[in-house]
Amino acid sequence: MPVPINPVIPVQAGVKASMTMTDTAAIYPSLRDRVVFITGGASGIGAEEVTQFARQGARVAFVDIADAPALALCTRLREAGYQEPFYQPCDITDIAALQAAIAAAAARLGPITVLVNNAANDQRHQWEDVTPAYWDERMATNLRHQFFAIQTVAPMMKAAGGGSIVNFGSISWHNNQGGMPAYTTAKAAIEGLSKGMARDLGPDGIRVNTVIPGWIMTQRQIDLWLTPDAEATLLRMQCLKEKVYPIDVARMVLWLASDDSRMCSAQLWVVDGGRM
Repeated sequence: MPVPINPVIPVQAGVKASMTMTDTAAIYPSLRDRVVFITGGASGIGAEEVTQFARQGARVAFVDIADAPALALCTRLREAGYQEPFYQPCDITDIAALQAAIAAAAARLGPITVLVNNAANDQRHQWEDVTPAYWDERMATNLRHQFFAIQTVAPMMKAAGGGSIVNFGSISWHNNQGGMPAYTTAKAAIEGLSKGMARDLGPDGIRVNTVIPGWIMTQRQIDLWLTPDAEATLLRMQCLKEKVYPIDVARMVLWLASDDSRMCSAQLWVVDGGRM
């Protein structure tokens, strides 16, 4: 029997003990042997999604540009007794490379019926400094790849009788956050992309939803921005007075990928502790 994999949650006051155990998450029988493709799966929310889908018995493929953490994740899951994910290094801004990675994953694991468009980069930038080249690079990093991944997997989902696509938006633009206009523009556009594609793909049994994370306590967020003042402000704004972790988002993604959400499409699913 596989060894339970615990999510990476820093030890901090106020975190309930139950939230540190992955075995509190539901098991979805419909996810066993389902082929899942995740972008940006090496760290943060993406790594938790890879872990949780492996725990479900799904056949998981993921791409990233960070080799070391990606390979370490694969090793950790294999040593715990789960089926090792199929990792491919890939720059998602290179659409031909992304499409080739999706094709290789399908050839190795079978037709992809779950796509998680997780990859993004919330690099801060001032509006005065944005050049056309930087703007285009931010769109390529945060928006463009989501559409072309959908375009690539949709035919195999149609042939399989349906599928689930989970796109990742952001709470940032909903909260009027400044300091990164190209990022917030891209993330706002994803909601429109999801709704339009849900309409186009719905007749083929393909569901398209958007997950909107709040401030999720990945190691990157903790290292760069979680000051005592920022944490106090966050908890004051949230209805639930606990920080939100990658496992909380992964649980939502699992449900959206499973048959339990079979009649849910074109919707926004917010995981933010009641902040928005």
